[in-house]
Amino acid sequence: MAKRKSENRYRRLIEKIFLDYYEDGATAVPFDRRDIERAAAELGIKLPKNLGDVIYSFRYRASLPDVIQRRAPDGKQWIIRSAGRSRYCFVAIVMPRLTPNEGLVETKVPDATPGVITMYALNDEQALLARLRYNRLVDIFTGVTCYSLQSHLRTTGPDGAQVETDEMYVGVDRRGAHYVFPVQAKGGRDLLSVVQIEQDIAVCSTKFPSLLCRPIAAQFMEGDLIALFELQETEKGIGIACEKHYRLVSPDQLSEEELATYCRRPIE
Repeated sequence: MAKRKSENRYRRLIEKIFLDYYEDGATAVPFDRRDIERAAAELGIKLPKNLGDVIYSFRYRASLPDVIQRRAPDGKQWIIRSAGRSRYCFVAIVMPRLTPNEGLVETKVPDATPGVITMYALNDEQALLARLRYNRLVDIFTGVTCYSLQSHLRTTGPDGAQVETDEMYVGVDRRGAHYVFPVQAKGGRDLLSVVQIEQDIAVCSTKFPSLLCRPIAAQFMEGDLIALFELQETEKGIGIACEKHYRLVSPDQLSEEELATYCRRPIE
């Protein structure tokens, strides 16, 4: 019940902020954190203890309300982007659908996750990151030898906003080229966020300017089936460059016939 009240309070606040500044035909609506305090006072709503959670909720956890989305131009949806320290902007963009393709074939991989890790993983996101790491799925997916540089990297983006990347990998290929792979992981019903991918790319361009940045997104589908995406920045926005599905299995669940099938697949 408390969670529903919080969600309703956040929704009313974000709707008021948007509608106060929106003009017909606009594709960008700037605002700042002080508008949360103003909106709460005008609506007679108790101010949230963590003002930033109002923005964070609609950037990464929940979709913006229909009252806002109905005002997006045809074929576009509203998102919230950072516009500097404590400053933000509603922006209407063509939204890629970052959800797993249910019809994509899967590849079985012998599960190398230590049993004790499986027993004590605290949540879906942590469990997913652990499975990626212990099974070297980023290496398998990208064809690059990768190493985990840091988990939950918190830093400041080029615009001064605080950002967090679930895990940062660096890697080297057979030519000797070096890469950086920012990874965003989502479990359960959480949705992959275009905003987070954009921020990962911006952070890598600042912190690792000499490395080739290849953003990765991971999503639990069901059981031990994991969808991996490689994202790419294009003129139209963030797009999916590659998607693969990997199912972690015990060795006896991987047959010789399946291995032979994998050998016949073209190398990409």
